[in-house]
Amino acid sequence: MKALQILAALVTVLAASCTPKQNEILVLTERGGQHGPFTDAALQWLADEGAENGYTITEINTAAPITKDFLERFDAIIQLDYPPFGWSEEGQKAFQEYIEEGKGGWIGFHHATLIGEFREGYPIWKWFQRLLGGITYTNYIEELTDGTMIVEDPEHPVMQGVSPTVIIPDDEFYTYDISPRGNVHVLARVDEDTYTTPTDIKMGDHPVVWCNDKVKGRNLYIQMGHSPKLLDDPDFTRMFANAIDWVLDK
Repeated sequence: MKALQILAALVTVLAASCTPKQNEILVLTERGGQHGPFTDAALQWLADEGAENGYTITEINTAAPITKDFLERFDAIIQLDYPPFGWSEEGQKAFQEYIEEGKGGWIGFHHATLIGEFREGYPIWKWFQRLLGGITYTNYIEELTDGTMIVEDPEHPVMQGVSPTVIIPDDEFYTYDISPRGNVHVLARVDEDTYTTPTDIKMGDHPVVWCNDKVKGRNLYIQMGHSPKLLDDPDFTRMFANAIDWVLDK
């Protein structure tokens, strides 16, 4: 009888050791407003993808809960249309340590580069600004426009299986005081000559997807994140899925 109990215990242990680890991803969002439809579509896509690919998501709508102990629960953070201002000093320090020490990965979308003096009492988060290439946000295309994304590094894991050129629909294409190129690893840019809406709001060299290889934690910024149509585009969702696998080091 004891032998059978020992055997059963061994089978349980072996089964547990063979079960793939369920990754935990923190998703920081803003709800509602003009970006609400994109956020809603992205969250649904994440839930479906997670069910198929072994990760779960926890959504928060404010950076207030972020502490060192809180972040230890998560293998990656997705900053889904959430800005880098209004964080507590404790939250900033915890996130910086999380990335610098490689405790997890990070993907930022769209609002993550709203870097500037946007509100009284919220100075620029200098470390985050350096992580994103030293940029300061300057403007956006309010009328929205389609534009063609050109992949610059097709060999990078994030760009595997992504078409060399991808039409991005109905986006704002933020501009900055400088190009982050030279401070970060650019994976894709937008060709401003392909804008379908006439505009003078341009940068010239306009990266839209990049990572910073100078820190231990894998990180990626994707400037697009306005239209829910993106989640119906196989190239965008391929890039998104690749990005998750990459920051999770899968």
